[in-house]
Amino acid sequence: MENNENWREKLSRQEYAVCREKGTEPAFSGEYWDTKDEGSYTCKCCGEVLFLSDSKFDSGCGWPSFFQPADAPKIREARDTTHGMLRVEVMCDNCGSHLGHVFEDGPAPTGLRYCINSASISLDKK
Repeated sequence: MENNENWREKLSRQEYAVCREKGTEPAFSGEYWDTKDEGSYTCKCCGEVLFLSDSKFDSGCGWPSFFQPADAPKIREARDTTHGMLRVEVMCDNCGSHLGHVFEDGPAPTGLRYCINSASISLDKK
């Protein structure tokens, strides 16, 4: 696990705020919210493959949305009660990077919506 100073050197200010401080980018502002390119979405911090483009969908929420992770054990979940809400935070299991939240209002086949910050992922295009 890298220390905070190493993360500050590796990540932009916004990436650090999202990934290491559990921040959120404004809706409709991130690089990938409306991207239709095919490929793999990897963790911005460690490069782990987290989501695939074939599970991405337009949820209308302003953040990249996926109905399932590429490999479920690569995503860690935790109860989040910040901002007066009850949510489920999702993080990269490999490095602990904050990714976003998962909600139970997604499409079939899972019914899940992984609402992910663009600042926490990178797209490796096919």
